[in-house]
Amino acid sequence: MGCSAFAMDPTKNVVENAVASPDHTTLVAAVQAGGLVETLAGPGPFTVFAPTNAAFAALPDGTVETLLKPENKDQLVQILTCHVVGAEVMSEALVTMIGEKGGVLEVETLGGCKLTAMVEDGKVMIADENGNKVTVTAADIDASNGVIHVIDGVILPKG
Repeated sequence: MGCSAFAMDPTKNVVENAVASPDHTTLVAAVQAGGLVETLAGPGPFTVFAPTNAAFAALPDGTVETLLKPENKDQLVQILTCHVVGAEVMSEALVTMIGEKGGVLEVETLGGCKLTAMVEDGKVMIADENGNKVTVTAADIDASNGVIHVIDGVILPKG
């Protein structure tokens, strides 16, 4: 069941839309534990690459539980902000920019991560600084303060 199974509301902010998604309960819990609700409910604009629950579940056993502990808040915030870009970029514009840059576009996130966006087999792919690639599985979920693109993996900072 993907994001298309329920109605996203373009009048709600990115956090409110994520809360409404049954596929993003882990992301919402992480945003709350990281104290980022207020930031991401702010004026933006934001582009949020939102990992599904299955994406978080694919991390090594215990990773999510460890990150949600208060003593690991700084690490959690860094990971989460590596999923957020300080601009609203719809998929069509992203694909155009990738093409203009010769097929590979470097994107800097609010967390200071440098992501690489590309198109492979007709799908937008995002590579993190470790070379791990995730696929955008649902794009252009419009929100009042930006846009959400659902991804099938978790972006991790270089480490």
